[in-house]
Amino acid sequence: MSKIVTPRDLLVQEIKDLYSAETQLIKALPRMAKAAGHPDLRTAFTQHLEETRRHAERLEEIMDRLGETPRGKKCRAMEGLIEEGREVIEDDASPSMKDLALIAAAQKIEHYEIAGYGCARTLADLIGESELADTLQETLDEEGTTDKLLTEVAMGINIEVGIAIGE
Repeated sequence: MSKIVTPRDLLVQEIKDLYSAETQLIKALPRMAKAAGHPDLRTAFTQHLEETRRHAERLEEIMDRLGETPRGKKCRAMEGLIEEGREVIEDDASPSMKDLALIAAAQKIEHYEIAGYGCARTLADLIGESELADTLQETLDEEGTTDKLLTEVAMGINIEVGIAIGE
């Protein structure tokens, strides 16, 4: 366990956590894309995979500027969220319902990342690292955009489900 004495120490720990989360997500997104039935959802997952790789690279750059390594911590929260996503993939459900469940799992992941990046950005601002804060804000904005995109895809699937069952 690391000793956290200063806001900088906490920032380093938060970024290590985010880096672990992003690297785990890089491995999980291809499985989620493969399980998606709706083409828009597959595209969203595939596009977010590329974005997630950039997020991990940004975190590496931030840690390099701080003179730290991004490795050394396992994000248990992301591990659990990804496990929930695996369970959804294995569920017995119609393609539309599976897609909606995948979106719910993905949005839980996005919300976790939004919280983490928001905290890290605030810590960077607190210690006077405005450049790092700006970089973290860029990723935070992208995570928010992905969350909104997933909502739009879900609304399209909901409409299709409603039409299919005669609503």
